[in-house]
Amino acid sequence: MLEGRKTLTRYTIEEEHKHPGASGEFSGLLNSLATAIKIISNHVNKGALVGALGNAGAGEASVNIQGEVQKKLDVISNEVMLQENEWSGHLCGMASEEMEEVYAIPDHCKRGKYLLVFDPLDGSSNIDVNLTVGTIFSILRAPNPGNNASLKDFLQPGTEQVCAGFALYGPSTMLVLTTGHGVDGFTLDRDIGAFILTHPQMRIPDDTQEFAINASNERFWEPPVKRYVGECLAGKTGPRAKDFNMRWIASLVAETFRILTRGGIFMYPRDSKDPARPSRLRLMYEANPISFIIEQAGGASTTGRERVMEIPPAELHQRVPLIFGSKNEVERLSGYHEEYAKGKEPDTFNSPLFSTRSLFRTQ
Repeated sequence: MLEGRKTLTRYTIEEEHKHPGASGEFSGLLNSLATAIKIISNHVNKGALVGALGNAGAGEASVNIQGEVQKKLDVISNEVMLQENEWSGHLCGMASEEMEEVYAIPDHCKRGKYLLVFDPLDGSSNIDVNLTVGTIFSILRAPNPGNNASLKDFLQPGTEQVCAGFALYGPSTMLVLTTGHGVDGFTLDRDIGAFILTHPQMRIPDDTQEFAINASNERFWEPPVKRYVGECLAGKTGPRAKDFNMRWIASLVAETFRILTRGGIFMYPRDSKDPARPSRLRLMYEANPISFIIEQAGGASTTGRERVMEIPPAELHQRVPLIFGSKNEVERLSGYHEEYAKGKEPDTFNSPLFSTRSLFRTQ
């Protein structure tokens, strides 16, 4: 190995050496997670060659607890995450976006002092069109180490996370993680089968000229979001006096990595499309781990009304709005929400730009 190339194993051991009395359990847990990610990457990479594309089955059998159609790779990835982490002896329990209940560690396996929460395959709607997907995970301390975890044990705010990370299965396989001391990115070197530190201490610029939102939902957005996006689209001739670019991949991990590497703001705001479900992203599996990473990289993360990581979870599959990215843009949009909540409605809230015609048509 060339001098200066640091593997994930070396990285985790060196981090533990900074904490006298560390047991090595955390390093072991990260290594078992890395193994699971390598296996999932292999399945994603082979795709149609191994018959892994398409829906998992027909009828209700192919719908998960979220009411979403499961892909074959959703099921495969979930099984890999469970099987590769249950035996390690570092966990008291696991919870997955694909499963209704908490997953109990089998009786024959040792229980440890951590809890693992994960989305086994984020962005799975992109699988069949060969776009980037990934795995998101969050590690929490178990309130009752060595014992079976209960649902209540998992309902901790994001501020209690010990570690959060995500894997990208794209042109290269990457692992991005934080333990509360900045954000580091690793790239899988398939020749040696190891993750190598390639993006140390990633930082998000405070300012940006790029935003990501699903513009097809524009008619369902709240006025503060319409105001913000309208200003971005107005470009140099508008109140912001600069042009913006718009991006939308429909893969949270891909959107997050782009923002980590070059800045931007991502918006999946509260909307009125489905009154019974005004928010889309899961707090425990998506919003909390992504928010931890974003904040550790110098960015900000909010629902528009409150800091994501301070939300007390009420249920395992709770959904929240999610707005994150370059700090100054997130704070601007949060300010618009605050003004709107106080009844301050500038002309921009009622501008013809936000009538039933599209944002993308001229008057």
